[in-house]
Amino acid sequence: MSQEPIGVLRSRWDRVGEMTIHSRVSTCPTVPGAPVIVLVHGLVISSLYMVPTAVRLAPFFPVFAPDLPGFGRSSKPETVLRIPELADALAAWIETLGLRQVVLVGNSLGCQVIADFATRHLHYIRAAVLAGPTMDCNARTAPRQIGRWLRDWTRERPSLAAAHAKDYYEAGLSRAWETFQFALQDRMEEKLSALRVPTLVVRGAHDAIVPQGWAEEVTRRLPQGRLAVIPGGPHVVNYTTPIEFTRIVRGFVHEVLDESGSREDAAPSGA
Repeated sequence: MSQEPIGVLRSRWDRVGEMTIHSRVSTCPTVPGAPVIVLVHGLVISSLYMVPTAVRLAPFFPVFAPDLPGFGRSSKPETVLRIPELADALAAWIETLGLRQVVLVGNSLGCQVIADFATRHLHYIRAAVLAGPTMDCNARTAPRQIGRWLRDWTRERPSLAAAHAKDYYEAGLSRAWETFQFALQDRMEEKLSALRVPTLVVRGAHDAIVPQGWAEEVTRRLPQGRLAVIPGGPHVVNYTTPIEFTRIVRGFVHEVLDESGSREDAAPSGA
C-alpha cells in the first residue's frame, strides 16, 4: 500500500474583536472548490493534538485548526468562556477569515461546541464530523467522567501526554477545571436537532469515555446522522489513529459533495 501524502501547516494569528486567535493552517495547494475543513479541539488541549489529522487532510482540503480562546496560543480571557461563548468565538473567527460552508470536525468537547454553534450559526456549516462526542447524558458527573478518562488514557499514544502537559500549563488548572464543569452542565443532546446538515459521528471501538450506546443515541438525534466505528480506536482518534480517522473523514466529505452535486444536477432549470 502506497503511503499517503502529508501536508504542511503554518501558524497564523488573527485579531477577532478583543481577542487574538491562533490557528494552524495548511499551506498545500488543493483542488479548486474543495470545502474548507475546520478542526475543533477538545477540553483544554489545543489544536496541537489535531496536527496528525490536519497534515493528512491538508493535501486534499484547505485545513484550519484554531485554538479556542483560553487555550493554546490564543488569548486568555479573564472570564472562563462557557460552551455557547466558545461557539460564538469560533463563529466570529470564521467570519473574520471569510470562510463559508465549512466542514466542522470536532473531538470530545469540540463536538459540544459544534452542536451549540449549529443553534445560531448553521449557515456557516456544510457538514460536520463529531468524533467521540461528550458528554454521555447517562454519566454526567465529574467522578464518572474522570474515571472513564483514566481508563481511556491507557489506550492513547504515549506522546499525547506531552501535548496535554503543554496545553494544561498554558491554560492553567483553574481554567481547565471550570471549563470541565461547563462541559458537564452542557446538554448537547438537546441541541443536536439544530445540526441540520450531513453529520458523521465517529467512535473508537475502545473509547472508554463514549460508549457505543451513547454514540448511537447521538446519531439518532441528528437529522442527517450516520455512525462510523474505528476498530481498536480510543477516544482521541484524531491523534492516536489518524490514518483511519482521516480516511473516514475524506470518504464522508466526498460522499457529501457527490450527494450535493447529484441534487444540483437533478434540480429543474429555469426556476
